[in-house]
Amino acid sequence: MGMTIAQKILADHAGKKEVSPGDIINAKVDLVLANDITAPIAIKEFEKLGVKDVFDKEKIALIPDHFTPQKDIKAAEQCKMLKDFAKRYAIKHYFEIGRVGIEHALLPEEGIVLPGDLVIGADSHTCTYGALGAFATGVGSTDAAVAIATGECWFKVPETIKFIYYGKLQRWVGGKDLILYTIGNIGVEGASYMVMEFSGEVIDNMPMSGRLTMCNMAIEAGAKTGIIIPDKVTENYVKNRTKRSYKFYNSDSDASYFDIKEYDCSKIPPLVACPHLPSNVKPANELTHIKIDQVVIGSCTNGRLEDLREAAMVLRGRKVNPEVRMIVIPATQKIYREALREGLLEIFIEAQAVVSPPTCGPCLGGHMGILAKGERAIATTNRNFVGRMGHPESEVYLSNPAVAAASAVLGRIGTPEELGL
Repeated sequence: MGMTIAQKILADHAGKKEVSPGDIINAKVDLVLANDITAPIAIKEFEKLGVKDVFDKEKIALIPDHFTPQKDIKAAEQCKMLKDFAKRYAIKHYFEIGRVGIEHALLPEEGIVLPGDLVIGADSHTCTYGALGAFATGVGSTDAAVAIATGECWFKVPETIKFIYYGKLQRWVGGKDLILYTIGNIGVEGASYMVMEFSGEVIDNMPMSGRLTMCNMAIEAGAKTGIIIPDKVTENYVKNRTKRSYKFYNSDSDASYFDIKEYDCSKIPPLVACPHLPSNVKPANELTHIKIDQVVIGSCTNGRLEDLREAAMVLRGRKVNPEVRMIVIPATQKIYREALREGLLEIFIEAQAVVSPPTCGPCLGGHMGILAKGERAIATTNRNFVGRMGHPESEVYLSNPAVAAASAVLGRIGTPEELGL
């Protein structure tokens, strides 16, 4: 019996010829990631181990991105712990303000995560890197601490569900809509502790930005990770971003899957996930009665250059509704700079939106856009749980950048078609 791409990566990193779902393995990791919320816990646990050094100074990434620029004293102290630890152990991949970005956009952009890698991160959206053909998953801070010391982590080999997407995408439909549709179909526990392997002609023709968005939200279906078999799109993305070697894995034709699901994408319209679950999905054009107070475009899900371009296409020559505040957050400094060069930031500012430096910020109710009681936001972020962006009695709706931008202009949930686009 053949193996899936996920099983092959795990087997190789565990030094085994093959693995099967349910196997408990110990595997060597290529990268351990932590941020300004999770790293301080990991650092404290690391210090309890009594080891004298980290396992590899080039295979650890410390990214202060959740509460940065530091919003208060506590956030500043958290970030200082990362800085001091990185300096003490000469950690290569530590990024200070001005060089930082949202972790799951920054690491692929910098070529730090590559195809075939086994990556663990003390952040649930570490699964984003599956878009590159890596096995990447979130872990607790204690597991991260042990991995920082030893370079290894334990895994239970997961089952895999294969998702096949075919057909022609409708106008203004992209990776965000496909993953929302998928989560709406299988539910937030539909892939619990499984691999979501995304495939089909639509995925083959999807740019890396859309692939990253889809894998980013695999965790919202309970998945261990999302993954896409690497191809020419992957090669074009990574070949000029790194100096180290990487490996393309694929799934065998006779690999065994827990389930196989097929979706006709020509039938999928722009979608919105309503409160308070990513699975509570409805077509955007059925929600035009929902007034909003805030729009957020950014996050590790949709803060890439392609996302900003899409939002700018909708906002060009238009104004944000006077009853709405709009926040645009480029995911990295490079994205910010390129958006500036292309005139995207000017479009946002002319539309009376505000542009933030790279940060997770409002996505987790951190800062830069907290909701008050009774307020509603539509955001390109990945979660809309109760109190996720502020007050427990606020509401968050999730959408793609085009729908979010159109909603900013309309003052309610709406679509670009309503603006004649």
